[in-house]
Amino acid sequence: MRYKEFRALLLKRFSIPKVHAVEKILRKFSTAEKALFYFLAGIFAFSGIILLAKVNNAFLVEVPIRGGSLVEGTVGNPRFINPVLALSEADKNLSSLIYSGLVRLTPEGKVENDLAEVSLSKSRLTYTARIYNSARFHDGMPVTADDVVFTISKIADPLIKSPKRGNWDGVAVEKIDDKTVTFTLREPYTPFIYNLNLGILPKHIWKNVTDDEFSFSQFNTLPMGSGPYQVLKVERNSGGIPNYYKLIAFKDGSAKVPYITNLIFKFYPSEETLLEAYASRHVDSISGISPEKLKNLKRQDSRIVTSSLPRVFAVFFNQSRSKALLAKEARQAFDLISPRKEIVSKILGGYGTATSLPLPAGIYNWPNAAEEKTFDERLSQAKEILAKAGWAPNKDTGILEKKSGSSIIKLSFSISTGDAPELQAVAETLAASWRQLGANIEILSYETGDLNQNVIRPRNFEALLFGEVVSRNADLYPFWHSSQRTDPGLNIALYANGRADKLLDSARSAENFETIEKNYKDFVAEIKKDIPAVFLYTPSFLYVVPENLREVNIKSLAVAQDRFLGVRDWYIETDKVWKIFDTNLTN
Repeated sequence: MRYKEFRALLLKRFSIPKVHAVEKILRKFSTAEKALFYFLAGIFAFSGIILLAKVNNAFLVEVPIRGGSLVEGTVGNPRFINPVLALSEADKNLSSLIYSGLVRLTPEGKVENDLAEVSLSKSRLTYTARIYNSARFHDGMPVTADDVVFTISKIADPLIKSPKRGNWDGVAVEKIDDKTVTFTLREPYTPFIYNLNLGILPKHIWKNVTDDEFSFSQFNTLPMGSGPYQVLKVERNSGGIPNYYKLIAFKDGSAKVPYITNLIFKFYPSEETLLEAYASRHVDSISGISPEKLKNLKRQDSRIVTSSLPRVFAVFFNQSRSKALLAKEARQAFDLISPRKEIVSKILGGYGTATSLPLPAGIYNWPNAAEEKTFDERLSQAKEILAKAGWAPNKDTGILEKKSGSSIIKLSFSISTGDAPELQAVAETLAASWRQLGANIEILSYETGDLNQNVIRPRNFEALLFGEVVSRNADLYPFWHSSQRTDPGLNIALYANGRADKLLDSARSAENFETIEKNYKDFVAEIKKDIPAVFLYTPSFLYVVPENLREVNIKSLAVAQDRFLGVRDWYIETDKVWKIFDTNLTN
């Protein structure tokens, strides 16, 4: 199109003021003046475009959109993708995504309604759950009171052997109508609300499975629930064992639809093979890796997300098996010179928190007096405590000993622990420090099953290096109440203190979490006086994720699968929109 034709079209379509006057002036310009004019006009136009682009960008925000895939690698194959039976990490990971409960936990640790609206009676004994009409299983069937009662009946059935059975002892479950269930306790127990996070089984799928068949049913590996993700595809190895699951976001439930469209899980026989798969980019994310293995990660497109676990590793003393440990001054000296910070920095690679408390670090904002003085200062103080109590070195062996009536007590005992490299290193570090006092320390190592069955359960140890999983509700009753001293109780230090028992009882029945904290603070004071154990550290959970995975929040982690509490908010794909169209800003 010629210039004149183009000009005529513009003047016809648009009313441009003063166009004729501008053209008249331009005709009077010399060639050089016209060149300068058009050059400056071009710069002006270009600058205007840049300015408009910057203004546009100033009003644009990046927002998550649905799409993308995340491939997660896990050690061990799933067997029971079932909230009633889940045992392994693989089981629990998938169960937490495929099933949902009456309530859900947020990454910050708060309790929110999920499948139902839950209320508590004035007596604090009865919880009432009214299931939402929108609550659906992945096959479109509604979630009903029958499903809830059925799920808990399976947990309570001794033939099923559910690991969650203890959580429901003494709880009466009653169906009020098709959408309402009540849970009645024998006595108030504030942390019970966490039990309602239990995934609900669809009765219409499981009702024809007998108790004998329950653990062998195909529905354990072809699960269907009401959670944020549903199973799309399963692949099995040559032995028929599932080694690949593809999950897709569930769009017809009552809760928010996840941003990430596909979650893929691949399973490996060991940590070494998992790390090889990660290095070769067969998986995007891995978790639960030991700190010493992190330095061998060879990918640069990832980051490490950490969170303190609600666990406490400690050396528990069995005073009934060792006369040396029956002496309070000996336990006090060992507590004083335990190198907690050295253990965290050198053995855990900094992925942990030193603690001198029986509660996991971070649950309460209490001062932690772990190692306020230098080691030499603490060693000198510990030696002075032992000397005042009558302990003196044997002239031949150098081992401290003390007269007790007509007998001689030697400061000699063994530490039993698991055969994991991390525990072995911690035991050796402790023993090296305690030997500087003049103690004779022997380290006994056991395979995990052997340790649990033949050492911990019969309390067959003098000292035990072990980690207690306190869990989200921070209930210390099972670990320290005198009624729990024998198996299956978890009071492995055989601790007995009447005042401590009363404080633990009060904490269990307290009306609010402030009262619970007050009782536990007083309980800790009793523990510090008696020193039944040397508390060492709270480990960190390590989660390696791709750099482009956003909004991964694992602040309040109780167990490894809690990393998925905020999975609905995770995203990979993004778009840019004007701020006024961003619902996250306008809501």
